[in-house]
Amino acid sequence: MVTPLDVFSGFSVSDIPAAKVFYGETLGLEVTDGPMGNLDLALPGGSHVFIYPKDDHVPAVFTILNLVVADIDEAVDDLNAKGVTTTIYDDPNLPTDAKGILRGRAANRGPDIAWFLDPAGNVISVLQS
Repeated sequence: MVTPLDVFSGFSVSDIPAAKVFYGETLGLEVTDGPMGNLDLALPGGSHVFIYPKDDHVPAVFTILNLVVADIDEAVDDLNAKGVTTTIYDDPNLPTDAKGILRGRAANRGPDIAWFLDPAGNVISVLQS
């Protein structure tokens, strides 16, 4: 049986300095430089994510991080004010409003959620708790 001493996730980016600014300044998360040219992203619950540079990076086509917030409208407004564009899906299965928010709670289809991209093109969401 595998008995891990620790567990963490990781993902790649094409530009470590841009990722450090985005995750640290734009999203307000704690980001520190790692020993191998990587970044350590400290999550509010105490976990960590390993962000590493990859020359042939291909953006993830799935959500790599979900940021849980108390007020999704306020969070989306803050992201938009910082230049982050929430993705507005043109998909009847993901009907987003003008802000790019899927109002799942009203439709009994899960949380209110909006998606956006990091500078490397990876998908991130912000969702209301």
